[in-house]
Formats: sequence, structure tokens, C-alpha cells
Amino acid sequence: MTTAIRELVAAGPSANVDEWMKGKTFPLVEGKNATLVWRGDADEVRLRHFIFGLETSQPLARIEGTNLWYLEVEIPPRSRVEYKLEVRRGETNKWIRDPLNPHRAHDPFGANSVLQGAGYTIPVWTQPDPKARAGLLEPFSIHSEAFGEDRRGHLYLPPRFRRTRQYPLLVIHDGSDYMRFAGMKTVLDNLIERLEIPPLIAVFLDSPDRLREYANDERHARFVTEELAPRLAERLPLLDTPRGRCLMGASFGGVAALSTAVRYPNYWGRLLLQSGSFAFTDIGHQNHRGPLFNPVVSFMNAFREDPKAISERVFVSCGVYESLIYENRSLVPLLDETGMQVRFVEARDGHNWENWRDRSREGLSWLFPGPLLMIYE
Repeated sequence: MTTAIRELVAAGPSANVDEWMKGKTFPLVEGKNATLVWRGDADEVRLRHFIFGLETSQPLARIEGTNLWYLEVEIPPRSRVEYKLEVRRGETNKWIRDPLNPHRAHDPFGANSVLQGAGYTIPVWTQPDPKARAGLLEPFSIHSEAFGEDRRGHLYLPPRFRRTRQYPLLVIHDGSDYMRFAGMKTVLDNLIERLEIPPLIAVFLDSPDRLREYANDERHARFVTEELAPRLAERLPLLDTPRGRCLMGASFGGVAALSTAVRYPNYWGRLLLQSGSFAFTDIGHQNHRGPLFNPVVSFMNAFREDPKAISERVFVSCGVYESLIYENRSLVPLLDETGMQVRFVEARDGHNWENWRDRSREGLSWLFPGPLLMIYE
């Protein structure tokens, strides 16, 4: 129990809650212990967190004679955990963000509160830097024969773009979400400014049916490799080598990146796979993740049966608090055994956009080392 809450609990009904709360930052974090605090009238308050493998609902205790509730949890240093509070009044249950916690994380479904463990800080290179020159972001549309319709996205041109230079190409699946929830344009601007990656051209790509098209869909692989990349090369000065082409994606987007590279081996020389939904089944077992994963399971089972070198460098990251950690850990030695260069990073985080944001610097700078990092290669 943190020192501050211990004093309040000891005071019981005589506790001066208003005075106690002054000057404090919530949740209370002290070493590996963190205490969540909520104040208000309720019949029950519970923590709802998103850590795979732990009980997802834990009750807060009310200090006798007050309307202050608390729960102590153990959180390893540098962890980052997204959560909500479930407040019950009579027959009404409501999930809310923690009103005492200023830290928020956003995703396509809304927002969560964030518990930051001791030592975790939001990376400075993810924040807007007035000294960093801004790249140009512009919408694009391309007709796809593979899909029989137009596909849209955004094109990123680096600061000081020159047609007399040649640039690597980075194709980012779920591009709009990477921009909105992982600040990817800001990340690219900052890393280029800091000379940690070279100036590059990025495509922020979206899909109207990602759970189908990203699940080892031949049409998607053909669109990205035979239509998108060549047409961009016709109008932009791109490096025409595998090491100059990278596919990036998270969750199902990671599957799309890997499966596209498998269908077109040695075309995409760089892969950045974040928390990939690399579901597979062992011999004699069934897929328990649901029918949406059936194409993924078939693809992964086949790849695991006969893994081949498909790229030059592969960066894989995953959070230890997400259910996909086992699949990602299992994939890494298979990739490594093919002779590809592989780097694997685990984070004390879950399946969310800020986890993927926080790992992007390490991934991009290893795949595309900038002038300051190339001396270490």
C-alpha cells in the first residue's frame, strides 16, 4: 500500500479527504505499487483493465465514513496500462474514464485512462517539435484493377523533398489510424529532423474491409506490389531496391505486411510488424479466435510449415500484456532461422496504438538507419 493511502485508511471516518487530495497526482505511484482512487457515491466501483492473463475486473474498496474508493495494484516499472472504471449505482452500470487521471489514450472506439508505471514517460520524439521541419501530407487516389475500384490514402513527402534525390518507400497499413492515434506524421518529422532515419516517402494506406483484405488476401498483395508501388515509382524518385521498400502494420495490418512479402519474396526488403495477429494452430487443435481468423490461421500454418527468407530485415514488436505475445514470440525464431536479420522487442504494454507509437522509433531506425546511426551498422 502506498504511504499516502495508508495514512488515509488509518484515519477512517475522521479522514479529511479534501485536504488529503490537495497537491496529489493520481493514480498514486510508488515504486512497483500504484493506487487508483475514485471519489463519489456508488454501490460498487471496479477496475476494468486490458492486461491479458489477469482478472479483468477488480473491486475498489471504500474508506469507511467517506465517499473515497481505492485499489492498490502492482505494476512493473515502465509499464503502461489502459483502463476504465466501472461504477454501479443500483441496477445501472457505467464504464467511465478515471476523472482524477489526466492521461488519456485514444483509439477508433473512444478513449481510455492510462496508468503509467514508475519510469514510463511519453517519448519526447512523439510530441510536436517546433524546431522540426514538417513534411508534406497530401491525399491521393489510385484505381486498383485488383479490387476493381479506387483506393485512397495519404502520401507523405519528407521535409526538403527534392526530385534529384532517391528515397525509401514506407507503406503503412491502417494509415489514418496510425496518423490519428499514433501521431505517425509527427514521429516521421521528428526522426528525420534528428537524423535518426533518412528522409523517406510514406504511404498511409487504408482499407474499407481490413479484416478481410488484410487476412492474406491475394488482391491486397497484388494491389500494393503490382499497382501502388510501381505507380508511385513512376511519379516519385524512389529507391528501386528491396532495401528501399518497407511494409508496416499492426494487428491485422501486420498480417497484411507479412503475407504480402510472402507472396512477393525479396521485393519488400524491410518489414515492420507490430503486435501482428499471427494466429496459428498446433497439430490436432482448432482455431479458437473465431471465423475471422480462419484465413490468417491457414496462412500462418503454411508459413510455419515451410518458412523461407522473404525479406532482408524484419522488426517485430509486441506487448507482454496482450494475448498475441505467444504468437509473436513463436514467429521470431522461424524468421531468424531463414537467415533474415530479425529484431524482436517486447514492451510492458497492451494491444493499442500508443504501444505501437512508442516502438516506432526503434523499428524505423533499425530498418532505415539515419546518418547518426549508420556508423553502428
